[in-house]
Amino acid sequence: MAKEMRDGHAITTVVEAGRKGGRTVKEKYGPVFYAQIGKKGGQAIALERGPGYYSEIGKKGGEAVRERHGSLFFSEIGKKGGEAVKTKHGPDYYSRIGKKGGEAPRRTDRRQLGEL
Repeated sequence: MAKEMRDGHAITTVVEAGRKGGRTVKEKYGPVFYAQIGKKGGQAIALERGPGYYSEIGKKGGEAVRERHGSLFFSEIGKKGGEAVKTKHGPDYYSRIGKKGGEAPRRTDRRQLGEL
């Protein structure tokens, strides 16, 4: 991208400056830093706006996707995701995790265990 010159100096756009700053922070603190600040920000928003906020915006987003792509879109992307997991972890993956889930105590059992 060619830079515009003013008084012999290249002009940096806000987008370019932000990208440069982001790269510098990533190099200095690492990618885990972004996960940590994202989590802190998410928790602050949840405290400020209430526990149902993320459910509400998720529902709105899902409705917008349904309007744009149709209801069948969800089953298509679910099937693609399932196939990707099967390719990554092997054909018996769902069987293995199903057995683990069957061995785990039920939610009501977990609550009762916590009360004891």
